[in-house]
Amino acid sequence: METDVLDFIHYCQVEKGLSDNTVHSYQRDLNKYVHHLENENITETSQIERSHIIQYLYFLKEQGRSVSTIARSISSIRAFHQFLLREQRSKKDPSELLEIPRGEKRLPEVLSVTEVERLLEASDGTTPFALRNKAMLELMYATGLRVSELCSLTTRDIHLHMGFIHCVGKGNKERIIPLGKEASDALERYINKGRLLLMKNKRHDVLFVNHLGNQLSRQGFWKILKSAAQKASIDKKLTPHTLRHSFATHLLENGADLRAVQEMLGHSDISTTQIYTHVSNHKLKDVYVNYHPRA
Repeated sequence: METDVLDFIHYCQVEKGLSDNTVHSYQRDLNKYVHHLENENITETSQIERSHIIQYLYFLKEQGRSVSTIARSISSIRAFHQFLLREQRSKKDPSELLEIPRGEKRLPEVLSVTEVERLLEASDGTTPFALRNKAMLELMYATGLRVSELCSLTTRDIHLHMGFIHCVGKGNKERIIPLGKEASDALERYINKGRLLLMKNKRHDVLFVNHLGNQLSRQGFWKILKSAAQKASIDKKLTPHTLRHSFATHLLENGADLRAVQEMLGHSDISTTQIYTHVSNHKLKDVYVNYHPRA
């Protein structure tokens, strides 16, 4: 079964062109799935029945896994068995009738405009690291990039004079995102005064680098964000995605077109973008309750 999983992962990477994060999620979910089946003395994918999958899902539930984790596992298992059927490695798809559980849809955490301003002001400084951190945070809020997209940027993706950046997102989909003045200025300062010092004579075109002159990791950016949040005295639970959520929400609150926001975020389905309209409506309800005399 391990060989089948590896072949499926290769298919996802090469033929489907899925993002590294998606591929890693598939591999992690399926490794756990196969390991559980082997403990139940199932060693061939042809032996797997629907009852075995349901038993595995109950096992995840007993372990205290969240509804979203179980739902993702089902998605991974279904994709895997569909691959096996399509490649004629199996005569049936035991996952065919499985339904994905739908948990409560939680609204994403967003920062207020004031909190964003405090976060960006807390990143001010003139050292190469401060210039880099400021540029990254300004760019995240200005464009709604995913953290993996941010860390993958190269100097060739930045077009300051034309006012946009080029980004390759999930599924190798390319998009062009406009830049505001504040983000452009912060990037220009970092590129001209900070990046060369951090590069330590290394030669590559990765835009954001760490103290060794190598590409900054997602975990590295997370630490930068947490540090800035502490300096800004922001108590909300921040993740890199919080800036992406805030970017989209603030655009819609100020009258931006939903389709335009979808394009900038790189969502293939507009229903994914519509969650931000719920965030905006939630805020409108708060305003009404707080200020209407008969609310």
